[in-house]
Amino acid sequence: QLQLVESGGGLVQPGGQLRLSCAASGFTLDYYAIGWFRQTPGKEREGVSSISSNGDNTRYADSVKGRFTISRDNAKNTVYLQMNSLKPEDTGVYYCAGVRVWSGADLSTFEDHYAYWGQGAQVTVSS
Repeated sequence: QLQLVESGGGLVQPGGQLRLSCAASGFTLDYYAIGWFRQTPGKEREGVSSISSNGDNTRYADSVKGRFTISRDNAKNTVYLQMNSLKPEDTGVYYCAGVRVWSGADLSTFEDHYAYWGQGAQVTVSS
């Protein structure tokens, strides 16, 4: 069974940091681009960041550029989202998702392209 599991969410003060992890089980992430999406209160789910299967290409939403960093360790079958300088508007449920790709450099920023989703991790930024 193909499964993605997020961890690392929690409560943090504004300006703080968290690192989310997305661990895969049942399949290897070597052939999958991974995206992070978030559902913030009152808004539709939005793309935050994505990374190609070989890790060479990344994309970030304008709202998180310079603060968030996506990375992956295929040997550990895990993708990470390092979130620094967190703001209250970053509060939400963060999901990782995977899409099978045929080139190591491919990634996608489109939610509809992703076939496999984790259950989500709550991130709350509040003083």
